[in-house]
Amino acid sequence: MGLYIVMWLALIAVIVVNALSNALPFNGLTTSEISNRLDVLFTPAGYVFSIWSLIYLLLVIWLIAIYKKVKENRFKSKVGFLFILSCVFNIAWLFSWHYEQFILSIIIMFLLLFTLITIYLQYKNTEKGLSERFPFSFYLAWISVATIANMSYVLKNYDVDLGISEVAGSLVLVAVAVILGYLAIAISNDIFFVFVIVWALIGIAVRTDDMTMQYGTIALTAILIIASLIRYMRNKKFA
Repeated sequence: MGLYIVMWLALIAVIVVNALSNALPFNGLTTSEISNRLDVLFTPAGYVFSIWSLIYLLLVIWLIAIYKKVKENRFKSKVGFLFILSCVFNIAWLFSWHYEQFILSIIIMFLLLFTLITIYLQYKNTEKGLSERFPFSFYLAWISVATIANMSYVLKNYDVDLGISEVAGSLVLVAVAVILGYLAIAISNDIFFVFVIVWALIGIAVRTDDMTMQYGTIALTAILIIASLIRYMRNKKFA
């Protein structure tokens, strides 16, 4: 039960620090103010970030839902420790971002991503309930997109030349997100993961003024939707 209490404290700390980071804000800048300094093409429109509210709500529900398992000693302690670690990385990322330690922010983001992948893999494909994988489908998908966005921002901030145009490079990143979404369907039959990817990509298309980026993102998103639905129905048929 002690681990369970620490998990609650860790989540509460994440929510409070996230709120304070923009309310105070840390280092005199909100998260979006730092992001908006640069016109990075792989950045979703502001409304897309409202998904954080859903993610935190799902994590609260998850903690409530696992109580019975914890009480009956059926909850995996490994998941609990990993969840606490993910909260630590979430908070650490906020501080690194607000205090403009951008290289460090990428390292922390990858650590958060790896931790969430490990949690996600603790559940079987059939374990999709609120006390199981469901909340982490949303969380992992969003952090996957956020990691790509974080990398894109840092590359532009340090004027890293990859030898291709920014539009071409950004569309490559969109393609990476599309591939991740399709892999979630192909391997885990996780349609919710795809929903989040699509949500983010539509936000990127909405935000950009570059027509090539906009149409390219829309086309790749459409491919993901069609391919994922076909694969999802096929998986259901042969399940």
